[in-house]
Amino acid sequence: MACVHNARRSFMRMLFTMMATALPAATAFAAGPIPADLREKALATFKALPSTTPAVANNPITPEKIALGKALFFDPRISASGVLSCSSCHNLATGGDDNLETSIGHGWQKGPRNAPTVLNAVFNIAQFWDGRAEDLKAQAKGPVQSGLEMANTPGQVIATLKSMPIYAEWFNAAFRGEADRVTFDNLAKAIEAFEATLVTPAPFDAFLNGDDGAITSEQKQGLALFMEKGCSSCHSGINVGGEGYYSFGLIEKPSTDVLPENDKGRFSVTNSADDSYVFRAAPLRNVALTAPYFHSGKVWDLKQAVAIMGTTQLGEELKAQEVDLLVAFLNSLTGEVAEVVLPILPAETATTPRSALQILGK
Repeated sequence: MACVHNARRSFMRMLFTMMATALPAATAFAAGPIPADLREKALATFKALPSTTPAVANNPITPEKIALGKALFFDPRISASGVLSCSSCHNLATGGDDNLETSIGHGWQKGPRNAPTVLNAVFNIAQFWDGRAEDLKAQAKGPVQSGLEMANTPGQVIATLKSMPIYAEWFNAAFRGEADRVTFDNLAKAIEAFEATLVTPAPFDAFLNGDDGAITSEQKQGLALFMEKGCSSCHSGINVGGEGYYSFGLIEKPSTDVLPENDKGRFSVTNSADDSYVFRAAPLRNVALTAPYFHSGKVWDLKQAVAIMGTTQLGEELKAQEVDLLVAFLNSLTGEVAEVVLPILPAETATTPRSALQILGK
């Protein structure tokens, strides 16, 4: 019997091998020409990430400031409820966002827009989908004071931080020479300093820096197609996007499921009719990790998102293989997130203000 079973196994292995050999090559990417000057063309449009922490305006970055900013980024006590922190919506373990359609804030309120990733956000021209915050300092202040998000006040935040002596020591070390160091402005500067370190070098950067083997042939074809089709007209620069504002629905307006009529984008900032449905071009680094997509968060599949961009922005129905190649390129933008060790936060004291939840539960 053993001989019979062995013979059958041998026959089945031979049959599977023959079947695999006979399979048509349609399931694989067609071998397309890769321009000899692909890197040169790419370098004219994109830029590799720096190897050091980038500088930010009016905020010298120091190790002490980074350490303080990391503590504040992860501390839920800067929210009124004592439940929400910056990391609640910008989870560094899941691509720097919360992987929700729109974020959940104070009192389980649902926010109006999808949370952008904090990874590499330091390179964006401005923050938020509508660019209402000029930099990461301004962005850090917004959610803390938003009734939909952390629902706190600068005064309450500073009272909370000052009640913990260790925080006072950390602020003193980070902002030496200042008369009043524990301030809301300095909180924002510290968070900005930490977020500036969240840079994720990717295989695409290695390719730009001269390593031909850093990305696959399919990714190179996708990169060539990305530039040829005109995707790089909006998604360019160091962050492969995030550098300008463009109408969503440049050629063909998306369905209301993708583009809610009650969100007119940058119009709410400028009050200019020309800015209706205009949004900051999404930075595409780590886009494979940050579903769902668009400011509405209505699209969960990256291929579908690419196809939608083809019809709405390029006026072209992309072929399935073209979508596959473009997604292959986008995967080359998935970078390495540096290990972040969670900080041990200062303990509360008898003078630490009670959270809103504690007060309600009294």
